Amino acid sequence: MPTSAAYLIVVLVWATTPLAIKWSAEAGAPVGSVWLRMAIAVLLGLAILYASGRRLSLSKRALASYVAAVPGVFGAMALSYHASQTLASGLMSVMFGLAPLLSGLMLQLLPGANKLARWHWIGCVLGVVGLAVIFADSLQVGRQQLGALALMVVAVTLFSGSGIAVQRVAAGLHPLNQTVGALLLSMPCFAALWLASGEPLMVPLSQRGLWSVLYLGVFGSLLGFLCYYLILSRLSAATVALVTLITPVLALGLGMAFNAEQPSPSMVVGALLILTALGAYLFGDRLARLAAPPR
Repeated sequence: MPTSAAYLIVVLVWATTPLAIKWSAEAGAPVGSVWLRMAIAVLLGLAILYASGRRLSLSKRALASYVAAVPGVFGAMALSYHASQTLASGLMSVMFGLAPLLSGLMLQLLPGANKLARWHWIGCVLGVVGLAVIFADSLQVGRQQLGALALMVVAVTLFSGSGIAVQRVAAGLHPLNQTVGALLLSMPCFAALWLASGEPLMVPLSQRGLWSVLYLGVFGSLLGFLCYYLILSRLSAATVALVTLITPVLALGLGMAFNAEQPSPSMVVGALLILTALGAYLFGDRLARLAAPPR
């Protein structure tokens, strides 16, 4: 697949996923909906592996890589689906835009990581300020939305930490192997949570909820991850991270156009601060090189 096509798919899938999550869980069964989504993705992924003559790797290193991915799949998705009952889809995307900032901060605690430059820290501070503005706005709405925002912070933290763990394992797996293995190990966790939640075993879905689950299973959980790992292997980290700067803007627009979401002025200010933080974090190195005197 051409790199440009894969990049476009990642942008479109990540921008539409928050709205699809909200619609798939609108009937009040978020855990059942996400389990169904993962089951569709796993069955389709295993079928593609079999058709292409590959097998799911079960080496020790591969299993370690799958386990490292579980917090980012199970933890982040379970919390995101729960938060979707309260939060606007565009705001969920903005929150996930914090992932590069959190990853950079986490890496500072690990040996051998590159130290953050001044503009990176400026980006992190701006991100925290933007997050504080959004939390302050949510205080006026009610405790329920505040709790959902806190869940999203934990979800993004798990997603970022899991991505670092997978990189550290460095199993060198094919993207399809990594995706299917991580989803397969996550499914028992979702099943246990589903039983513990008391949700009905027959997932209640509206018509658009059913189509959303199918979309998330095929595109959100399978094609999106495959294209993400593909561009990650071909492009620089900064170019790939640009996706997190583009998708929140698209997701906010989609939420307003198709789900009648109207963010408050304070929430828009907070979102703009977070996007500015991402810009400073991602492009600081490039701007510094341009500003440096020629040698």
